Amino acid sequence: MTAPFDLPRRLAAEAIGTAFLLATVVGSGIMGETLAGGNVAIALLGNTVATGAILVVLILILGPVSGAHFNPAVTLGFALRRALPAGEAMLYVAVQAIGGLVGVAVAHGMFDQSLLQLSQHARTGPGQWTGEFVATFGLLASIYGCLRFRPEAVPYAVGLFITAGYWFTSSTSFANPAVTAARAFTDTFSGILPLHAPGFVAAQLAGAVAATLAFGWLLRDRAAQGA
Repeated sequence: MTAPFDLPRRLAAEAIGTAFLLATVVGSGIMGETLAGGNVAIALLGNTVATGAILVVLILILGPVSGAHFNPAVTLGFALRRALPAGEAMLYVAVQAIGGLVGVAVAHGMFDQSLLQLSQHARTGPGQWTGEFVATFGLLASIYGCLRFRPEAVPYAVGLFITAGYWFTSSTSFANPAVTAARAFTDTFSGILPLHAPGFVAAQLAGAVAATLAFGWLLRDRAAQGA
């Protein structure tokens, strides 16, 4: 997921993409909760469909520019694979974090809410941390597997995996430290209590490292094995 664009353009693409992702996550959560009439399942369904769809679109349009990480866990994986220099990886993470906060503020503004909020939504415990590990492992696995065999399918695989993850994981599949940090600043349907965000981030980073190691071994071809 590398591209022949200079670093400023790649960083801009990461910031824009992450901002749109968070505007969609938070905005669709607000809209879903407003229209669902108290039915949490319907609200979550609306949130799910919008998030999966925007990921496909964002990766299709910005993937050729920056690789369309929009996620420090993905950036960490590519840095571990030496597909992205450490210095550039840190800049990617910085602009992803900033973009995420901007996206949350934009979502609040669209729905006439206070731009700055702190979430009161508790999300914690071993079950949810396990869910975040599984979600992030699966997300990275989807990317690595498609890059190895079907690179053109990455946008669809990522969007579909996150769509599924909203429903099969206990945590509703944040799978992204930038998303987690930004969602701590919305007291809406998608939020997470700031004190609970570090547990999610730790599980996400562990999942990213585990997936990178596992699929580095699994997808290594026979010539590279040297045996």
